[in-house]
Amino acid sequence: MDETPVVVRAVRNVGPETVAVEFETPEGFAAEPGQFVQVLGEFEGEEEGRFYTLSSPTTERTFEITVGVDPEGTLGPWLADREPGDEVRVSGPFGDDYYEGEDAVLLLAGGPGVGPAVGIAERALGEGKDVALVYQDDDPVHEDRLGALAAGGARVVVVTGNLRDAIEAVAGHSPGLPFVYGFAGFCEDAVAALEGLGYDAGEAKVESFGPAP
Repeated sequence: MDETPVVVRAVRNVGPETVAVEFETPEGFAAEPGQFVQVLGEFEGEEEGRFYTLSSPTTERTFEITVGVDPEGTLGPWLADREPGDEVRVSGPFGDDYYEGEDAVLLLAGGPGVGPAVGIAERALGEGKDVALVYQDDDPVHEDRLGALAAGGARVVVVTGNLRDAIEAVAGHSPGLPFVYGFAGFCEDAVAALEGLGYDAGEAKVESFGPAP
């Protein structure tokens, strides 16, 4: 999809300095959970764009992104202040490391990586697939959705460290294809943990969000 305006449906707080922004899906737009879009805004005559991975399980009628709100930033606070009916410019979708109907998934999320992780988990669980999710964060977000996933049969663990043990605990009897989302340091640690547990890390779908701010 070329750059196009999309209409804001809702903005809700989902954790510390984090909001979920829901948009009406424009005609012709389709994406899979794990893909991302670019959101564009203009501030003092300068255009700013950032990439956000979808955090909704589908793009039917609406789709969602999860936005960290840095009080010193521009685009994040601006998105957090949007109201239903406002328009925001987006382009995409982009990305190759997304859910493609795998029979079992092992989702490893660090920090903002929880957005795509919950979207994929909800989609896979809804399709009757085996789902395991390890989320590493000192200040978790999307806790309501994580709880609903656990109640629905997904194996969910939230940790502040000890990533390898957490992976082993949730994935022991049904490994699943690994999906890794987060900042670069987390992705490196997650891949190392997978390799230490005997996974072929080359088969993993890894989306690094770049260096942590």
